[in-house]
Amino acid sequence: MNMCLTVLSIAPNDEDAIRCKIVALIKNDSIDEALATMEASRRIQIDLSFFKAYCLYKQNKLNEALEALKGQEGNSAIMLLQSQILFRMGKMDASLDIYQKLQKSKIESLEINLVAGLVTAGRASEVQGVLEALRVKATSSFELAYNTACSLIERNKYSDAEQLLLSARRIGQETLMEENLADDDIETELAPIPVQLAHIQQLLGHTQEAIEAFTDIIKRNLADESSLAVATNNLVSLKGPKDVSDSLRKLDRLIEKGSGTQSFQLARGLDLKLSSKQREAIYTNRVLLLLHSNKMDQARELVAVLPDMFPDSVIPILLQAAVFVRENKAGRAEEILGQYSEKFPEKSKVVLLARAQVAASAGHPQVAAESLSKIPEIQHMPATVATLVSLKERAGDIDGAVSVFDSAIKWWANAMSSEDNKRHVIVQQAAAFKLKHGRKEEAAKLYEELVKSHGSVEALVGLIKTAAHSDIDKAEAYEKKLKPLPGLKSVDVDGLEKTSGAKHIENGPHVGTVEPSESKSKEKAKKKRKRKPKYPKGFDPANPGPPPDPERWLPKRERSTFRPKRKDKRAAQVRGSQGAVAKEATNANAKSNQATSAKAASQSAVAEQPKASSKSSRKKSRN
Repeated sequence: MNMCLTVLSIAPNDEDAIRCKIVALIKNDSIDEALATMEASRRIQIDLSFFKAYCLYKQNKLNEALEALKGQEGNSAIMLLQSQILFRMGKMDASLDIYQKLQKSKIESLEINLVAGLVTAGRASEVQGVLEALRVKATSSFELAYNTACSLIERNKYSDAEQLLLSARRIGQETLMEENLADDDIETELAPIPVQLAHIQQLLGHTQEAIEAFTDIIKRNLADESSLAVATNNLVSLKGPKDVSDSLRKLDRLIEKGSGTQSFQLARGLDLKLSSKQREAIYTNRVLLLLHSNKMDQARELVAVLPDMFPDSVIPILLQAAVFVRENKAGRAEEILGQYSEKFPEKSKVVLLARAQVAASAGHPQVAAESLSKIPEIQHMPATVATLVSLKERAGDIDGAVSVFDSAIKWWANAMSSEDNKRHVIVQQAAAFKLKHGRKEEAAKLYEELVKSHGSVEALVGLIKTAAHSDIDKAEAYEKKLKPLPGLKSVDVDGLEKTSGAKHIENGPHVGTVEPSESKSKEKAKKKRKRKPKYPKGFDPANPGPPPDPERWLPKRERSTFRPKRKDKRAAQVRGSQGAVAKEATNANAKSNQATSAKAASQSAVAEQPKASSKSSRKKSRN
């Protein structure tokens, strides 16, 4: 740098010196100063587009960085920078196209970025094929091992991913120790690995182990801010609505109020270090925590800016709808979800499902059914058919419910699928529904179809029930196909029809084993004989005499004839010398006063006891 300045002091327009100065400033992270140097060198007409694009990329001004690279020759350095910019913008397919073109350039460690792009683009299944085509082992470097492990996680191969992450940590420690890095620097370089290992425990359902691992990572306060942010977000998601205040405090350390046009931004430069998906997850969790803690003003403020921050994502509109639902404005939530689904039909599936759920919970079955009807790929699935029929029936639209059944039956009849059992289930439910709502002829046709195709007893019974209303001959013909029930041979059907109905008898005889003679004898045996009352000795029922006293069973003090005894006035008189009465009376009064005061003291102590226990946490006053 000093050499560049020396040369520029002698020859201010020297192109090589200017380029060296810009490169030195970039390596020193003095991006603003590097851009200022480029601006001052415009009059010299030096092509500094690549350096300008890189500086704008470092400042996260991605669109301006791509614009600066327009018209440049497609050399490997420019193509690599373009792919990195597109990767950070979330345009994974375009980024991967450039990476695949660069495979022939033999750029060192290109496979690391290529695998990372495939995983982020949702193409993890292609990673193994790419590594085989490049003839590279996953364990050739700890970065490649880490990225390959991430692809295994996406494919739900958690144990393989865990083993590869452990290998990545071992390889990384050996490699970085050979480079003479300090222990703290090694821990910072390998920080993503323990975070991903804890995430595997989270995915496996080992919640307590994952919480302990994430908590330990946060307590260590790693210098790698991105890994620390991911660990914090995952811990918050694991806790859910438990301990909302603590979770909000943790997320508030990651999010801060922005300046200018950007209302919110992540702290400590995390906007440049985290992917768009990771940043969106942090903001989403914060909105959910605000809803759980009923901080509606802050939730409204945050969801209002999320669509501009993540324009390609459907999550912001779902969060806006959640806020409206929490405010008991289900109609407004249905409205914005419907507008979004019409504006972006390619992303409408999850939005329409959310709208259907909101409408069904709010008691708007017609709106819910309309939303589900707009999702063609799930239209004829049994679960969707059942839900649509239930919603239309609740809304009173029986014709609409029948048309849903008819459409599903027709679709499954023409479908190139071997899953005939699904059509069978739908036909059976359609027949039962039509029978329930008085459409007996249509129900009979469906039951007859089921009898011919599957021959189920339920369908046969349903056909007999429906045909009995219109075609008795057909009902009798199919009735003969029913197997006779055991134990009904001895039952007189004609006799049962003449009776008023059978009565249920607990623990009675089974059908077909009726024995009239034995039952009559048992009934006679059960009748009780009338016995004469027994009277006391000497009592003549013909001459009973005067009636007994009605108060004979009451205690004496409660009877009307009771009179209390008078107190003896002479009992209070005391015999003895003169003055003895006054002395004894004084002693008696003193004792009674002591007893009274002791009793009062004990009562006051009892009264004070719960008051003291309820205030046990209060500090003692100073004397």
